[in-house]
Order: sequence, then C-alpha cells, then structure tokens
Amino acid sequence: MGNASSVLTQYDIEEVQEHCNNLFAQQEIVSLYQRFCQLDRNAKGFVSADEFLSVPEFAVNPLSQRLLKMIDGLNFKDFVAFLSAFSAKASIEQKIELIFKVYDEDCNGKVSFDDILAILRDLSGSFMSEKQREKVLTHVVEEAGYARSVSLSMEDFIKVYGIVARGWVSSPHEAKKS
Repeated sequence: MGNASSVLTQYDIEEVQEHCNNLFAQQEIVSLYQRFCQLDRNAKGFVSADEFLSVPEFAVNPLSQRLLKMIDGLNFKDFVAFLSAFSAKASIEQKIELIFKVYDEDCNGKVSFDDILAILRDLSGSFMSEKQREKVLTHVVEEAGYARSVSLSMEDFIKVYGIVARGWVSSPHEAKKS
C-alpha cells in the first residue's frame, strides 16, 4: 500500500479507516489513495515536502512551512490520519489538536504566547500591527483565564481555542438576532 503501482485491498481500506477513527467512508479513502498516488510521483510509498509543495493551494498557504514539518515523508495511512482532522466528522477537539501541533513548532508539548503570536503574524501579515496582534492575543488568553507568560498544554490550548471557536460559531447567530 502506498505507491502508484499498488492497489488498495478491502483489508487495506478497512485498516486505514480504523487508523483514522472511521472519519472517512471507504470511497473517500479510495479517492484519497488516488490523490496520494498522484502526489507520490516517484512511487516511493510516501510524499515528500517537494511533492506537497506541488499543490498550488498548499504552496501559497501562509502556514505551509509549519505544515511541511508535520507531513513530510508521510505514508498513505498517516496521510489519511493527518487529513482526518479536516473531515466534517472530526470533532472540534480533533481540529484543535491539529492546530496545537501546528503551533507547537518545537514539539515540546507546550504552546507559548510567542508561538501563537508567530502564527498570528504569519496569518495577518501587514494587515495588523504587532501592537494590534499582541492586544488581540492578550485579550483572548486573559479571557480564557491565563496570564500572557504561561505556556499552554494541549488541554489548556483546547480551552482557549474553545472560547475562540464558540465566538466564531455564535457571531453569525448573534447577528441574526439583531
């Protein structure tokens, strides 16, 4: 499994489904395998950073360099597991766990204020000043009950992002009430 010349068996599909907590249907896994084989141009059984960068949408993503560190050299099974956080069936916690891994660039299991600020800088570019970024982030972290100096564990990070996510989800709803 994992190179362009191989074929997925029913056993392979079920194994991948189990590996990604059944977040993808069998047909979705077959489609993902076809895409994986297209990316794996040299049929090595894994996709390199250069191959990922051949996807235009990925190459222009402001977080692509951080993501590349997570996905460079993934085999098919791990490729699907990585993508499972993007599934509509994935829980908010699974999505936030992926975000945590993107923010935790040094893989120490903690995300600092500066780590989050660096991401915000990557995403906002010149549209926000450094002072504005710091103000927004300080507000969010303090609203979640943390000091700016704290490093967040995964559990803490989920709490902070849960507040942000609830804000995103409730904003359109609140707008309808007005």
